[in-house]
Amino acid sequence: MQHRIVVLGAGYTGASAAGRLAKRLHREDVAITLVNAEDDFVERVRMHQLAVGQDLRPRPFSEMFAGTGVTLRLARVTAVDADRRTVTVADASGAAEELAYDTLVYALGSGWNDQGVPGATEHAHEIASRAGALRLRERLARLDAGQPVVVVGGGLTGLEAATEIAEARPDLDVALAARDGLGDWLAPKARRHLRQVFAGLGITVHEHMAVTAVGPKDVTTAEGTSVPAAVTVWTTGFAVHPIAKATTLEVTDTGQIVVDGTMRSVSHPEVYAVGDAARVMGPGDKPLRMSCASGVPTAWQAADAIAARLTGGKLPDVPLRYFNQCISLGRRDGLIQYVTADDRAIGAALTGRLAAVYKELVCKGAAWGVANPTLGLPTRRRRVVGEPLRAGTTAS
Repeated sequence: MQHRIVVLGAGYTGASAAGRLAKRLHREDVAITLVNAEDDFVERVRMHQLAVGQDLRPRPFSEMFAGTGVTLRLARVTAVDADRRTVTVADASGAAEELAYDTLVYALGSGWNDQGVPGATEHAHEIASRAGALRLRERLARLDAGQPVVVVGGGLTGLEAATEIAEARPDLDVALAARDGLGDWLAPKARRHLRQVFAGLGITVHEHMAVTAVGPKDVTTAEGTSVPAAVTVWTTGFAVHPIAKATTLEVTDTGQIVVDGTMRSVSHPEVYAVGDAARVMGPGDKPLRMSCASGVPTAWQAADAIAARLTGGKLPDVPLRYFNQCISLGRRDGLIQYVTADDRAIGAALTGRLAAVYKELVCKGAAWGVANPTLGLPTRRRRVVGEPLRAGTTAS
């Protein structure tokens, strides 16, 4: 009897976990099903490029998982019953079906977070998804020269979006609204470079400015000031997929699944959560931030832990840590801020054209890693020990 592994979501983390499991476990012993609503891989870290009109390389899952033994199920996840060990999915026609699992990898990730700001959902554009980036792309293409564009949010996504738009459309009046100072978490060298790039691209920076409302033609600040915005781009953070919070899984107030060091749910041991969907503690007992840099290592950790438990192998004990923050500043410039294990900036930083090349290699490497989840190492499929656990039994 095959052990049924169902992976929900085929972003960086879900696709990586599915592929790695396929290379770790013997095909006769496991049935790996990857559930995703789209049939090709979305490079989420490039959505700001898509938004300004750049075309991204297609990456169909049919090619990525050809010959691996992973079965792709094109469907949208509508519910998870963690007690019955089932997942309800709906296909493109809306037809629902229930999938049973012995092990679940929850990798549904996150979407944009409007932070409850009035008008943000109705009037702002998000680039946390391909659909959102394409809508922004269409809107920007219709803008006449001189029209104002306001990017709200001074984090990594906001910096990349503002510089990408300003470089691609120098005829627009691009501004960034940041709640704090521009790049204030960066080291001095990196902050200086960031300001130079913003000045060179003609981007207006509104520092220490909280946006409290979004209208069709402007944004309103906490001080009551109106800032013109023919287009508002919202990049103030991410919100996790809501399904986990509707289950009996132990989750945080924000809906992230609470896991141990192997990415295993602390309340349901047959469930593993990875990426943005998981509350993962890193160095200094600090939760990892939502990012590709955090997510992919958690997918590796979960896949290796599942394989070890099923085959009687040794559990992974790989520290989850940070090395750098990679920021593209348009296509010709970039910024690599080196950080401590717990993500605090140190003095060293790489800037300019070399940093842009570095960031591009990181993006390409992330996509390559999805299709090559064991980093090119030889495939070592191991046999599953014992019978699959079914509903009503417990895992060790």
